[in-house]
Amino acid sequence: QVQLVESGGGLVQAGGSLRLACTASGHTFHYTIAWFRQSPGKGREFVSGISERSTNILYTDSVKGRFTISRDNVKDTVFLQMNSLKADDTAVYYCAARAGTAVSTTAVMYGYWGPGTQVTVSS
Repeated sequence: QVQLVESGGGLVQAGGSLRLACTASGHTFHYTIAWFRQSPGKGREFVSGISERSTNILYTDSVKGRFTISRDNVKDTVFLQMNSLKADDTAVYYCAARAGTAVSTTAVMYGYWGPGTQVTVSS
């Protein structure tokens, strides 16, 4: 059982940067963490994920080279550094967790979700 909350969303101009944070509480050992995003036009999609020991890190193609995921297991926090933001990055970003060490790109594989944080990128 784990509780998640996202922070760091907001408004930014295209080309700018934001850093999202996902803070976990409760039972946090051996959890894989992923970021998903959802927009009205595109639905929910996988963005990035990181395994418990950071040995498995995945990014969707559209964010490779621009986004970086990392985690601080002492602080039970996962970060998503988002650079060179584009208008089509606009979405609600959700943090998700599941037990185990494997990153999945499928939303239904994650049993725990934060409430989301809005990211809006203006053109």
